[in-house]
Amino acid sequence: MILTETLKKAVKLFATKEAIVCGGKRWTYGGFYDRVSRLSVCLRNMGVGKGDQVAILHPNCHYFLEAYYGIASLGAVSVPINYRLSPGEIAFILKDSESKVLIADPIFQRQVDPIRNEIQEIGAIIWTGEEKVKKGDRDLSYEALLEQRNSEPLPEVQISDEGIAQIYYTSGTTGRPKGVMLSHKNVGTHALGTIAEIHLTDRDVWIHVAPLFHLADAWATWAVTWVGGTHVLVREFDPKLVLETIERERVTVTNLIPTMLNLMVNHPEAGRFDYSSLRVLLSGGAPIAPEVVRKIVETFRCDYIQTYGMTETSPYLTLSILKDHLRKLPYEDQLRFKSKTGREFIGVELKVVNEKGEEVKRDEKEVGEIIVRGDIVTQGYWKLPEETRKSIKDGWLYTGDMAVMDEEGYVTIVDRKKDMILTGGENVYSTEVENVLYMHPDILECAVVGVPDQKWGEAVKGIVVLKPGRNASEQEIIQFCKDRMAHYKAPKSIDFIDVLPRTGSGKIHKKGLRDKYWAGYEKKVH
Repeated sequence: MILTETLKKAVKLFATKEAIVCGGKRWTYGGFYDRVSRLSVCLRNMGVGKGDQVAILHPNCHYFLEAYYGIASLGAVSVPINYRLSPGEIAFILKDSESKVLIADPIFQRQVDPIRNEIQEIGAIIWTGEEKVKKGDRDLSYEALLEQRNSEPLPEVQISDEGIAQIYYTSGTTGRPKGVMLSHKNVGTHALGTIAEIHLTDRDVWIHVAPLFHLADAWATWAVTWVGGTHVLVREFDPKLVLETIERERVTVTNLIPTMLNLMVNHPEAGRFDYSSLRVLLSGGAPIAPEVVRKIVETFRCDYIQTYGMTETSPYLTLSILKDHLRKLPYEDQLRFKSKTGREFIGVELKVVNEKGEEVKRDEKEVGEIIVRGDIVTQGYWKLPEETRKSIKDGWLYTGDMAVMDEEGYVTIVDRKKDMILTGGENVYSTEVENVLYMHPDILECAVVGVPDQKWGEAVKGIVVLKPGRNASEQEIIQFCKDRMAHYKAPKSIDFIDVLPRTGSGKIHKKGLRDKYWAGYEKKVH
């Protein structure tokens, strides 16, 4: 299945139905298809063809959706770029991916201008919006290009479903970003799986809040279009704006990052909006504390599904959808299952294995690594065959995520391998400690990392953001944890900060926090 077939299906069945809501602009599926067709012709006339890469540097906007489809229609490859990267990091991705064209929002001139001489391979920089950008012969206006083209059907290009559709760059253990290659089959199989799993239909209204350069949200481009649903786009995350938009546009479903959901349910005006249109909220991209899940369910009064996935798997691997007999359980027990990482996604085979490669016991005690295989799993990393061999062995992708499994087949991630804390010979999983911290009524956000300690090797440290007007002390929080878990797991110290650092996708940047503490220690040692 080729990804552009999802749009052709929507136009065939829902041509006059509202497809896109972006700011003050609205398009039907027929109007959206027209714009995509014009863009694909423009790119083709620039020499973009099958197998070529086109980069996208843009906030959430209708332009992003148009680019995804316009590029795919040529058999070309989308390279979405995290716009929070530095100019040097952006230049690396543009060069490494061998991109021929860059589609960018004018607000990112400050990242593009310093690297113009480094990205000579980019034949054209297409600037979106109304603002005119003219720095040189390569600078073109997106809207002006579309106006010059007649509406034509999408190009008929012979594309294999094994052909690469997207390259998403992720942080690499080698010190350089790795380009994850996803094929039409990977992404299309995943889209079909989500339609089946969460029952997407043309009645659904999806709000794109998590960034479209990240698969926490980008997968919905294809699935929502395929069923003729409506896309509502929010340019950047603002809790109140998202809550207002859910009410105004009668949003029914979306996938949000836990940090976003946490800020939304803790917003002082969260209780004044109408969420009756919502049927289900999904959370993904990072683990979420059960206490936050409770607040989500109580605030939005809709179904909740925890998701887990990776860029390498298009992304979903698990969903915490309750089996029918589990829906008969008392509310608290249902909530406990909803807070788990979930059971395996319909398009994947998943195991949790120990160091010998044996499946762990389904007792929620034995910890192992999650490994997966299936049609949604990447072929590998762009121009990095050795990295591919390290991650994919005998057809199984080794995720690096440590988890336990229960007797129902639901997994719960306890930590990334690299985030596990070894203190006094005992393993402590940071997510377990974070879950307890989130139960404290004064804590808005938190992260737990291991820090160097002469006595214990590593000590558990909590980094905490308090709710406005609250003033819990370090000792009070430590004692709160000791009252609820083994003392060796409780934080030995608490740091208070105003804002936790974020990754480009909005997740809490635990690696950055951990590196800061270890860098200080290494300086003392040397």
